[in-house]
Amino acid sequence: MTAQVFLLVFASALMSVIASLTMRYVLPLVGGLHVGSDGVLGLVLRLARQWTFVLGLVATALAALIWLRVLSVAEVSTCYPILVGLTFVMVSVGAVLLLRESISFLKIVGIAVILAGIVLVAKA
Repeated sequence: MTAQVFLLVFASALMSVIASLTMRYVLPLVGGLHVGSDGVLGLVLRLARQWTFVLGLVATALAALIWLRVLSVAEVSTCYPILVGLTFVMVSVGAVLLLRESISFLKIVGIAVILAGIVLVAKA
């Protein structure tokens, strides 16, 4: 895997992480993802008023576009496991640091194993 392809995979993972963390942050602010008495339109308007939700949508779109570029230039059997592993690790770290979620010793061990797997797959 070339450095350029790895950077593209990393960028796609990062955009996906930003999307996940911003969406997780905003959903409690709007009362969750349920249709209330104001209907589906009310839900959409509540979400659209939150800049973090809009950021999450933009990040999702960018993640998809970057990933499409990766798919056009690299082997999916190498890049996809790296994308998923990086996303898992970064979401876990971001959730702990930004959302104050807890992390267990076993999760830390699992993240270390995933990081080792990313290194092995990238070198294969």
